[in-house]
Amino acid sequence: MRFAIPLVVFVLVAGFLYRGLALDPREVPSPLIGKPAPAFSLPTLANPDEQFSPDQMKGKVWLLNIWGTWCASCRIEHPLLVELARREQVDIVGLNYKDDTAQAKVWLRDLGDPYVITAVDESGRIGIDWGFYGAPETFVVDADGVVRHKHVGPVTPQALQETILPLVAKLQGRQS
Repeated sequence: MRFAIPLVVFVLVAGFLYRGLALDPREVPSPLIGKPAPAFSLPTLANPDEQFSPDQMKGKVWLLNIWGTWCASCRIEHPLLVELARREQVDIVGLNYKDDTAQAKVWLRDLGDPYVITAVDESGRIGIDWGFYGAPETFVVDADGVVRHKHVGPVTPQALQETILPLVAKLQGRQS
């Protein structure tokens, strides 16, 4: 009996650890899935006197991509986003996170601009409202303004083909 309780505790801890090893660390659950996208109004990168709000995207399925010039992984995914924008399958909104706006403008000029609009989150407050963990992160938002998917890390061709684009096609009411 003296060893029963420590044995049970050990088995439980071992079970939790074993279960944890099977999880994908890139899959960070988002409490936003199935809920309205957080509201905000931020200046745009192209014109700081203009404001962008997610309400402007109502009626469209769109992606919100949180990025920064300081983010090495953002540079990795950027050509894929440029190509996706070129195919015009879905609008991509950029959220430039805690960045130097002059550097962000140069980045988009030199590497291509996949975004229909880029909002500037200089303070980082809006990224936090979206449950942002680390750049890059990409959210799929439906035509009603509800968050349907969160992709953590750089978007890959596999993630686009297997998850993001099929979901976008479904939400747009067309075949993938």
